[in-house]
Amino acid sequence: MPYIEMKTTARLTDETCEHLKTAFGEAIALFPGKSERWLMVDLKGDEQIWLGGDNAEDSAILSVDLYGGADADAANKMTAAICEILSRELAIRPDRVYIKYSGFSLWGWNGANF
Repeated sequence: MPYIEMKTTARLTDETCEHLKTAFGEAIALFPGKSERWLMVDLKGDEQIWLGGDNAEDSAILSVDLYGGADADAANKMTAAICEILSRELAIRPDRVYIKYSGFSLWGWNGANF
């Protein structure tokens, strides 16, 4: 039950969103037992974000929420993958990206909780 939410200052086209969704879907498999099959992605562009008091360059902040959580090694690999994806797709430098990881033991789906 992974969920990735991204807010960015960059403009997102439908084509770019499709590329990001696909790339995040591949990258989520870096977490054992996770796959695109259950991944929900929420992409928001043209946001007002300041990093260090500066908004002259594009930035992004992401939340990666996981049912059950993840270990530090998988999160490190995911951070590297996300930064590479954002650099390739949106030309956002890795030092302009924050990523927050959260694990949850209860998730609701289809009228009940896991």
